[in-house]
Amino acid sequence: MPVNNIKVNEINDKSTWEDFLLGCDEKTFLSSWNWGEFQEKMGNKIWRLGQYYNGEISLVALAVKVEAKRGIFLLVQHCIGISNLLVDELKEIAQKEKCIFIRIAPLLEGNEENNKIFRDFGFKESPMHANAYESTWRLNLTPPEEKILKNMRKTTRYLIKQAEKNHDIIIEKSEKIDDIEIYQKLNKKVAARQKFAPFSKNYIKNEFEVFSKDNQCLWFFGKNKGEVAAAALVVFWSGIGFYHQAASDAKYAKLSIPYLLQWEAIKEAKKRGCKFYDFWGYVDPQKEPNHPWAGPTLFKMGFGGYKKEYVKTQDLPLSPKYWLNYLIEKLRKAKRGL
Repeated sequence: MPVNNIKVNEINDKSTWEDFLLGCDEKTFLSSWNWGEFQEKMGNKIWRLGQYYNGEISLVALAVKVEAKRGIFLLVQHCIGISNLLVDELKEIAQKEKCIFIRIAPLLEGNEENNKIFRDFGFKESPMHANAYESTWRLNLTPPEEKILKNMRKTTRYLIKQAEKNHDIIIEKSEKIDDIEIYQKLNKKVAARQKFAPFSKNYIKNEFEVFSKDNQCLWFFGKNKGEVAAAALVVFWSGIGFYHQAASDAKYAKLSIPYLLQWEAIKEAKKRGCKFYDFWGYVDPQKEPNHPWAGPTLFKMGFGGYKKEYVKTQDLPLSPKYWLNYLIEKLRKAKRGL
């Protein structure tokens, strides 16, 4: 196959980018055009790269320059495929931008064959995931609602029905950007209780703002007697609903409001024509019972579905300075129990 039939170019047309991704089975909104818009809104430099074969796009990758305190690096979250030409292009960009490494979270099945592809390119497993999951729990939305309910764990189905019967509980949907104030109030309460650093108000506001322009996201608020007990930001993109941001008040744990909220989000995704609902993140609760995501994963699994596991996040070191970053992230990961 002649090399001149294959080339990597930047893509500057939104419909070209989105139309290609519409035909891809493996994808998340971290590959979307609007995620690039979000990154620019956050002040980050981006490159939308497409590999062409005989004039047709064969893969795409959204690269983001991240200027962290510990060093500058090039981040590619949930890229659609990998190739020699793409890696060479990423290296060229990284060197021009004085990056100390390239970090890629690929949406390729986690197996030895795919792991070897990255090893052969000189990558090594990253000490941290790239602010994007390496495995997820996904639900097929093509069956009727009654069938989806029937396939749920018996307890989950029961808790949804109990919450539906409680007239004090309502689930509200909102397209208002200002409702971030409601979400953040609850989010801060959860972060203080569970001792983690939440996404900033600016981060979540920009995410909602960018996707809401194309009617691709909603707030969901679960209320008990008018007081917000649970909240979520759900992104609807390219035939998939993504449960991306969420918070709930432990005070109302016995009322099972998050179960009803999740069911309403699933029904909204189905109404919008989505074929899948992505619960955004998964760990095996049996293998890693002490992982911070173990409890949330059990909650997600109750709605039925199946796991998807991908190649672990990969780093390509470009400077000796990378190894200090590696050590810092390794220690941070251990401290957080991940």
